Amino acid sequence: MTNDEFQTGKQRTLTQAERRRTDAPASSFVIRHSSLPAQTRRQFLHTTAALATVAAPALPSRAAAADGIRLGFSLYGMKSLPLADALQTCAGFGYENVELSLGAGYPTEPKLLSAADRQQVRTLLLRNRLTVSALMDNLSLAADDAAHAKNLERIKVAAQLAHDLAPKNPPILETVLGGKPAEWDGLKDKMAERARDWAREASAAKLTLCLKPHVNSAVNSPERLLWLHQQAASPFVKLCYDFSHFQLMGLSLEETLRPLIAETRFIHVKDTAGDAKKVQFLLPGEGHTDYKQYAALLRELGWSGPLVVEVSAQIFNKPGYDPVVAARSSYAVLGAAFGRKRLLGR
Repeated sequence: MTNDEFQTGKQRTLTQAERRRTDAPASSFVIRHSSLPAQTRRQFLHTTAALATVAAPALPSRAAAADGIRLGFSLYGMKSLPLADALQTCAGFGYENVELSLGAGYPTEPKLLSAADRQQVRTLLLRNRLTVSALMDNLSLAADDAAHAKNLERIKVAAQLAHDLAPKNPPILETVLGGKPAEWDGLKDKMAERARDWAREASAAKLTLCLKPHVNSAVNSPERLLWLHQQAASPFVKLCYDFSHFQLMGLSLEETLRPLIAETRFIHVKDTAGDAKKVQFLLPGEGHTDYKQYAALLRELGWSGPLVVEVSAQIFNKPGYDPVVAARSSYAVLGAAFGRKRLLGR
């Protein structure tokens, strides 16, 4: 989402076709067009907060999931929607939490949000009965010294946003780790040293930082991830599990989840096609992941926490991508597998 799309535009109600996609009443949603006269960010946030209070009906209380697994959607995949609309969309389908992207061009890029703006975001979250489960950034343990120093500052800035949005239960910060698979042996000691620097910054800021493996990064296996986590040696450094990256390497759900689950605090879900040499990410339900098996295994292991749909840039950068359709189809798949259809009673 561009900053202009976050800050500008008048409201219009959804068309009949758009309402069918969301299964929500027209009064619950607004769309804003960046082609209309600009507002300041503060004016925009004030307007969206007022709309949340006046135009949108209160959402009913959610039924608590007995297994403690909370389905969410990453707004990394809703860059084309204004924040207020993205939150209402997620809440309308039954998601319980969202992940916010800190990347450039997103409305939740920290430098764009004043103290008053952050309070307005909290208001929107409360109105939609959503929590922020995670903040997403793209850092690297393989970066040069100058970039590493900037990454430490980014961790500090992310921590402030996390505490501003949810002082009693701040979201985690998750990030991929950089480097390439073939560089692991030459990079691992440097990455371990810098992971300890990240850990010190996270500890000082009282922020949980989750390390995420990636099929195309130096940390691309459970063994490498566990080794790096052990080197960080901090209660403020935990793990983000994403089966899709292991699936592309021909590894199974059980053989990757079991060794990582004890330190996992956040889970991303998406599907895949291809392999490690020809990576293709898909929406949940478009690949071969068995989400009923996934749900059963998580319950067997006693895990609870946020399980969040991540739409890859491979998908949302394609012409014709629709974030509302993606959110709806993903919830249909996960809601059925995790027994959450009851949360759609809106």
